[in-house]
Amino acid sequence: MRNKLGQVALFVIIAIVLVFAILAFVFFRKGFSTDQIPEELQPVFDYYSQCLLKEARTGTDILGIQGGVINSGDYLPGSDYAPFSSHLNFLGSPVKYWYYVSGNGLIKEQVPTKSQMAKELGDYITEGLQDCDFRSFISKGYTMDIKEGDLKINIEDERVLVASIAELTVRKGDLVGRKSQHEIEVDSKLGKFYDLALDIYNKEKDEFFLEQYAVDTLYNYAPVDGVEIQCGPKIWSSRKVESDLKDALQNNLASLKLRGDYYKISDKKREYFVIDKETDESVNFMYLKDWPTKVEISGEGVDDEVMLAQSIGTQEGLGILGFCYIPYHFVYDLSFPVLIQIYNDNELFQFPVAVIVDKNLPRVADFSVNFEGEGDNFDLCKFKNQNLELKIYDYSFNKVNANVSFECFNQKCRLGESKDGKFMGSAPSCVNGYLVLSADGFSEKREIFSTNSQNFGEVFLEREYELEVEDDKNRVGQNTIITFTREDGKTSTAVLPENNKIKLSEGDYEVKAYVYGNSSFKIPASSKTQCFEVPKAGLLGFFGSKKEECVDVNIPETKIDFALVGGGSSSSYILESDLEKGTIRINVPRFTQPRSIDELQNNFASLESSKLNLEFGK
Repeated sequence: MRNKLGQVALFVIIAIVLVFAILAFVFFRKGFSTDQIPEELQPVFDYYSQCLLKEARTGTDILGIQGGVINSGDYLPGSDYAPFSSHLNFLGSPVKYWYYVSGNGLIKEQVPTKSQMAKELGDYITEGLQDCDFRSFISKGYTMDIKEGDLKINIEDERVLVASIAELTVRKGDLVGRKSQHEIEVDSKLGKFYDLALDIYNKEKDEFFLEQYAVDTLYNYAPVDGVEIQCGPKIWSSRKVESDLKDALQNNLASLKLRGDYYKISDKKREYFVIDKETDESVNFMYLKDWPTKVEISGEGVDDEVMLAQSIGTQEGLGILGFCYIPYHFVYDLSFPVLIQIYNDNELFQFPVAVIVDKNLPRVADFSVNFEGEGDNFDLCKFKNQNLELKIYDYSFNKVNANVSFECFNQKCRLGESKDGKFMGSAPSCVNGYLVLSADGFSEKREIFSTNSQNFGEVFLEREYELEVEDDKNRVGQNTIITFTREDGKTSTAVLPENNKIKLSEGDYEVKAYVYGNSSFKIPASSKTQCFEVPKAGLLGFFGSKKEECVDVNIPETKIDFALVGGGSSSSYILESDLEKGTIRINVPRFTQPRSIDELQNNFASLESSKLNLEFGK
C-alpha cells in the first residue's frame, strides 16, 4: 500500500513539475508577444511594420500599373509582320500585353491570375524588406535579429492583407521583445479592379468589340468602298489617309465608356460609344497614334504615296454608257494596341491588348487553345537549328550591311544583321522559305531559300534612288499622274504637283501618264430601255425556256469638272546611272480641252497612241 502511495506521490510531483514548466514556457513566450513588448522597444516593431506596409503599397501600385505583373519578364521585339513587342511602353513602364500577335505572327495570351499576382507581390516585399534600414536604432543601442519566414498575401476587393511570419527579436540592455507574426493591411481596390479588367478582357474575347469600333472608324474616316459620278480620277495621299485614320482611332477609342455614372452623355448620338457592360468604376480606353501601329492598304492603284481610282465610261468603246463613274475598293490591314485603364483618384489598373483588323474585317481568333503551347501555334522561330552564312553585296560587288529575316509558311523570324557584308547565324529548318533582306538605300529583297538543304548563299541587293519627277507642261488646275511599273510588278506613282517624289531601282519599266484638267461641260440626263432574257416561270423555265424582259434605265446628268487633257505611255529600261542624276523630266503630250463626251472619248483614244519622252538630269 505504501509503495502504491509512494508511486502516486511521485507521479503527482512529476505532473506538478511539468505543469510549472509549461506555465513558465507560456509565460516567457507571452512575455515576448505583442502585448508584452516593452514600450521602449515598440518603435522598432512599428518601424518594421511601416517598412512592410511601404513595400506592400509600392508593390500593389506596380501590379496595377503593369497589368498585374511586377516582374515583366523578357522583352520580345515585334517585326514588320506584326508591330507589337511583348510589352507596351507606357510612360517608361513596360506593361505586358494580355493579348497580342508576336513578331513571327503567333497569337500570344499572357493574363496573370490572382495567385500569380500574390506570389509576385510576396517576392517583391521579401526583397524590399532586406533594405529596411535599422541603423538609427542601432546607434541608440538596440540590437535586432530577424529570422526570415513566409509571407501570406490575400488580395481582396478593396484591401490587400499581408502577414509576415518572420521572427523579429529586439534587445536593449535588459529589455527583450520578440514578435513572430506581423500583419498589415493595404487600402487598395486591386482585387476589384483586376476582376473588372478580366470581365472586360473576356468580353473583348467573346465579342471583339474593339475591332468592331475600329472597323466602323475605318469605314467612316478612310476610303474603303464607293462609287462616285466623276469623269476624272480620284486621288488620295496614302500617308494622309494613314495619318487621318490614326487620328480618328485615337479620338474615337478615347470616347468609349462602360455603362456607369462616371460620365455624362450630352447627345444621344454619343450612346454609340457606350459599351454594354455595367460598372461603378471609371474605365478609360486609350490608343495613341505614336504607338506601334501597322496600316497596310492594298488594292488597284495603291502604292506608298498615293491611292488612285480611275474613272470608267470615257474610254473608247464605252460611250454607250453615256456617263462616267469611279468605283473603288481598298483593303486595309490594321494592327494597333489599346490600353484599358480602370482607375480612381488614388490608384490605377491597366492592361493592353492588340486590336487587329484583317482585310477590312475584325480578326477572330480561337482563344480556346493554349497560346504558349504547340499545335496550331507552333513557334517555328524557337527552333533555329540550321547554320546559315550569307554574303551580301550590291550589283557593283560592294559589301552591304542588311537586316536579315526568314519566312516559312506564315511565320517570319528575324535572324539578325550582317556585319561587313557577312551574316553568320542560325535559322529554322524549312523547304522553300524566303530570305528577306532590307537595308537603307536598297529595295527589299525576297529570295527563295531552303534552309534544310542550303547553308550558304550570296545575295545581291538593288540600290533604290529617290527621284524628283517633273512635267514641264503642267499648268495650274492640272494634275499629272505618272506610274512606273517594273517587269516584276513593283509600281511607283507620282501625282504632280503635290507628290513629285518616287523611288526607283534599275530595271525595265512601263511608264504611263495621265493629265487631268478643269472642265465645265455636262452630260445631259437620259433614259433608255435595257432588255435581257430570263428563264420562264414553272416547268418550261426548268427545261431552259426563256423570255425577254425590259427595264427603263435612267442616267442622271453628269457634270464633268475634271477631264483627260493629256497623257501617253512608253517602255524603257532605266539604268542606275540615270537614277543617280536625281531628276526625271517627262514630256507628256497634251490634247484639246474636251467640251463633250465624244471629245473626251477621242482624248482617251489619243492616249493609247501617244508616246512619252523621258529625260534624266540634275
